[in-house]
Amino acid sequence: MADVVDPATRSRMMSGIRGKNTKPELLIRKALHARGFRYRLHCDLPGKPDICLPKHRAVIFVHGCFWHGHDCHLFKWPGTRPEFWRAKIERNRTVDAAAERALAEAGWRVAVVWECALKGRERRPLDEVSGELELWIRSDLRTLAIES
Repeated sequence: MADVVDPATRSRMMSGIRGKNTKPELLIRKALHARGFRYRLHCDLPGKPDICLPKHRAVIFVHGCFWHGHDCHLFKWPGTRPEFWRAKIERNRTVDAAAERALAEAGWRVAVVWECALKGRERRPLDEVSGELELWIRSDLRTLAIES
């Protein structure tokens, strides 16, 4: 299927997509703060985690399902320039895995909250997601993935 806008407009639209302070990230930050957690943002660690909890030696990534290639109802391969998008998303997945390995080797615990847990037809209540995060932060579990 052909794109509905011209290449210059599509480029402008795509360049406006933020990598920090996204809506899902802000929801998680607000919910954690309400539960009494204090954290740092985008700390200087492998993969630049969205939320760092140094006291608990834990980091949280809030991943967009499209940009990180999550296999869920929100992800769909683009019809235009498929080779470019496959390479880009596979590269993102590789970088994510390398960052998680490096963090684990450095003694950090890693949680990933997927966008589909907070958005779309299969979303979960924010209180449920933040409760699961709180339990994980207070536990000694190494990893956690929250998805729809």
